[in-house]
Amino acid sequence: MFQILHGLNVDWMGRRYFAYIISGIMLTASLVSLIVHGGPRYGVDFTGGTLIEAGIQPTPTPDAVRTAVERAGFGRAEIQQGIDRPNEFLIRLGVNEAGTDPAPAVEAALRSIAAGTQVELRRVETVGPRVGDELRSNAIKAVFLALGLILIYVAARYDWRYSVGAVVALFHDVFISLGVLSILDREVTLPVVAALLTLAGFSINDKVVVFDRIRERKQGLRRERPDMVMNIGINETLSRTIITNGTVALSTLALYLFGGDVIHDFSLVILVGAVVGTYSSLYVASALALELQLWGERSAGQRRASGTRSASSTK
Repeated sequence: MFQILHGLNVDWMGRRYFAYIISGIMLTASLVSLIVHGGPRYGVDFTGGTLIEAGIQPTPTPDAVRTAVERAGFGRAEIQQGIDRPNEFLIRLGVNEAGTDPAPAVEAALRSIAAGTQVELRRVETVGPRVGDELRSNAIKAVFLALGLILIYVAARYDWRYSVGAVVALFHDVFISLGVLSILDREVTLPVVAALLTLAGFSINDKVVVFDRIRERKQGLRRERPDMVMNIGINETLSRTIITNGTVALSTLALYLFGGDVIHDFSLVILVGAVVGTYSSLYVASALALELQLWGERSAGQRRASGTRSASSTK
């Protein structure tokens, strides 16, 4: 296997308490942002309503677009101007109780912004509130089902301690990715849910590779301390982790920069997940498995000591 790091000897487990602080900061920031925003900001896919993507020439201001849309009878519309293409606007409308298509009225309102204004409706998506609720419920079930199946798989293949470490690390990665979306005020849509599930599968694959190497070294280094065995396993797989996750990060960065607004959020989640997943493979998953193993050894030692004292007192 091609390696970029040779003879690495880093005491990863010796720095795990510092990593706990970093994880705590990231998780706290994500939680605070979600609380401030009232939870994830669900897109039209989950809340119901109409999403209109329009190209407007010459480029108006977002306030002018909002005023025109409100004049057409659509109050409380959300207007988002494109970053890379300022002449493109995303217009989000609430559920239309009348059941009519709002696109023609919005198009006419946009053309009235100024004389000579040209409008091109490039995308119109409409989702009913009932369908949105069902999609949201199914998306949440899909995420938790995937995490549950991963928990069972890792427990059956390795040890329950590795299973707990892997699933907690997956929750760690997914929650921080949601936190980044919340901090950046991005919507949770069906592509974002697909990205979260992709992230879970990609992340567990990386952790399984690390766990495999740790298990191999554990069998040959029975007299070594558990933290040293884990350090050896992580150091030996670090080249593979960096190459694999780095390739994913570079490809998703290209998608994020040049793929357009449609897959911006999808590529953002994968990009954040590739970085956070690498970190959690080194620290969160392995460190939690180590903590549980050390806790088990301490508990066993205390039971043996208690049994020895009890036997001595009966003599």
